[in-house]
Amino acid sequence: MQEKPSAARALLEHSVLLVFGCTILGAAAQILFKFGAIHLPKPTPLQILSSPWLLLGYCLYALSTVLMVLALRKGQLSILYPIISLTYVWVALLSMLIFKETLNAYKAIGLLIVVAGVAVLGRDGRT
Repeated sequence: MQEKPSAARALLEHSVLLVFGCTILGAAAQILFKFGAIHLPKPTPLQILSSPWLLLGYCLYALSTVLMVLALRKGQLSILYPIISLTYVWVALLSMLIFKETLNAYKAIGLLIVVAGVAVLGRDGRT
């Protein structure tokens, strides 16, 4: 009887790790989109579809989608999907590092709220 809860927990943890991977891939894709956009001063549809930076971003989003589908096969959508909001956190931090964007108090508070929200929602999966 003890086997089922531990098996269910292992599946949930596996699903959470997959979705966490989605957040990192999604953030990397957004950074590539920004980098690609910078290099397209007057973008045409063909340039948008053929830019190496944008193509790499599209591929990362596709991989992220595949991981999400795999995670959702066994995980609960109501627990897993809110984790995707961590992508906002990674994008903000990477934007500061790569593009030298600033983080004011409002952004910092917003990011802390996102992290706290994910933590609170994640508690549901541990009961």
